[in-house]
Amino acid sequence: MQKSELARVIRERRAIKKGYNNKKVTEEKVLELLEDAIWAPTHGLRQPWRFLFVDEDQLADFAKTIASTYPEERQKNREDYLNEPNAILVVIMDEPEVPKQWEDNYGATASLIQNFWLLAWEEKLGVVWKTNPHNYDPKVKELLHIQEDEKIIGFLHLGYFDEQPATNERISVKDKFTTFKS
Repeated sequence: MQKSELARVIRERRAIKKGYNNKKVTEEKVLELLEDAIWAPTHGLRQPWRFLFVDEDQLADFAKTIASTYPEERQKNREDYLNEPNAILVVIMDEPEVPKQWEDNYGATASLIQNFWLLAWEEKLGVVWKTNPHNYDPKVKELLHIQEDEKIIGFLHLGYFDEQPATNERISVKDKFTTFKS
């Protein structure tokens, strides 16, 4: 049976962590992809996300700023790491105190990220969702003007690529599927 185009894109999508080429990731392209990605399911239409885009012109200053929150002996490594992609999209979520709303918001934001990733993949724009220690550092939140009731969900490293990474097989869903019986 032939897979749909959507199923093909879902199965082909990979995390592009390195090997970016020099093609510029533009603010316009990111906005275009986000305009479709925001159609993710969102309980009560809360749309609990916002974004901070860092393009290649600001990346070096951004990397130095974030790296400065690490111990001195790790700063160069973190700065180099944050300079690898061609751009970064910081995804920020409203963080309510009610656990159910928090989980709804996280699910919606994660769905939005997956939508963005799939749309980017179709454009040969590589994405990897990073959740490094700086995502949880109060100093980073302060430096990026993240509000007290917001959470950094991830830094999406972005860059166009020439070589697609190899496919890693998945465990069959049949090995993780049961049917309820009373």
